[in-house]
Amino acid sequence: MADAPLVPPDAGPGTTVGASVRRTTSLRRFAAAPPWWVPVLAVYLASRAWTAGLLLLAADRQPLARERWWPQAHPPYEAFVGRWWDGWWYGRIATQGYPAQLPVDPDGTVAMNEWAFFPLFPLLGRGVMAVTGASWEVVAPTLALVLGGLAVLVVDRVVRLGAPRACAAWPGLPPASVAMLCAYPAAVVLQTAYTESLALLLVATSLLLVVRRSYLVACLPVLALGLTRSVAAPLAVVVVVHAWTRLRAEGHLPRGQLVRLGVLLAVTLLSAGLWPLWVGWATGTPDAFVRTQEAWRDGAGFGLFAGGTRLSAHGTAGLAVGLLGAAAVTWLLTRPAARRLGPVLLTWLVAYLVYLAAVTDLISSVFRFTLLAFPLAPLVLGLVTGSRARRAVWCGALLVVLLAGQAAWVWTVWRFVPGEDGFFAAP
Repeated sequence: MADAPLVPPDAGPGTTVGASVRRTTSLRRFAAAPPWWVPVLAVYLASRAWTAGLLLLAADRQPLARERWWPQAHPPYEAFVGRWWDGWWYGRIATQGYPAQLPVDPDGTVAMNEWAFFPLFPLLGRGVMAVTGASWEVVAPTLALVLGGLAVLVVDRVVRLGAPRACAAWPGLPPASVAMLCAYPAAVVLQTAYTESLALLLVATSLLLVVRRSYLVACLPVLALGLTRSVAAPLAVVVVVHAWTRLRAEGHLPRGQLVRLGVLLAVTLLSAGLWPLWVGWATGTPDAFVRTQEAWRDGAGFGLFAGGTRLSAHGTAGLAVGLLGAAAVTWLLTRPAARRLGPVLLTWLVAYLVYLAAVTDLISSVFRFTLLAFPLAPLVLGLVTGSRARRAVWCGALLVVLLAGQAAWVWTVWRFVPGEDGFFAAP
């Protein structure tokens, strides 16, 4: 009688020695050379563990805040990340929807209301709540965490494919860029009830599809972006510059490519105005979105570069932050590392930063908004090239500074202090 094949004790029915050996070999190969997404997600999850610890510590030191957020001091973690600041508004939208009419203050001005907030994230949260039966405080931060993980995977891809010269000058640049992005002080919101995770995913996906020249497919994330954040307008600049760059390089484009680019440009412009138009139609007030946004601006207005008025209202600190930030970005954009980013990433970076300066309220929320300017990460890393040791020291020093900034951001900005008023008073 032939000897029976040896099978490991924990093997299931039908397992053979050959199958077991192949599985063991595959696991060893996976451990020796894991797929590209494994280190990216490992960096992301490690950073989320760090920020979760910071948030837990801050929640334990949180004094009595606004009762609508939590009626007592020292809120539980899920309330601290699901109901604080804008998370409360998104939770109201998910559970109650939008008001039929614009609410007004006694003096007749439009009051702060839900129409200022875009609908896609709270609607996704409502859907998950309906399926799971879980509360907003559980669903929203978890949803943001998952979307953030998907976003960093796409960021890795778009840096790798969109900036080949930068990657050649800085081996390992895509995962290092993800690490920088995850360590950015305001990146804490990638696990709170905010839209940054979803917006980052949609922006990075749109840019990746443009790099891949999948113009019609790119229309989908671009349209979704119009229901997530008011940041679609700079993408129109990306489409135009991308088309111009291709024409210069190739001399002419096939008619089909031109038509697809034209469709993408039209969809991008539509996306930029989609939510304001919808708000005007739903409320019966054409300028309802603008009037709602003005409720948050303390009389600063909603015109181009009107945010500078709010910045100057914070005195020396606000002006210093604004001037130093503008000077630093201008200097960075003149470096060779900027030119190595490639036309799509560089155009998005410049167009988006100019757009922020032109239309946003220049308060501490700008630090959160600049999460979407993720090409800054490979740009700053690319300032130092050369040997592996030199690059590692540079990257390590940046991460130390950024992680310290995260701790300061959670303690200074996310933690609510009643009566506090200053440039860093809100995220």
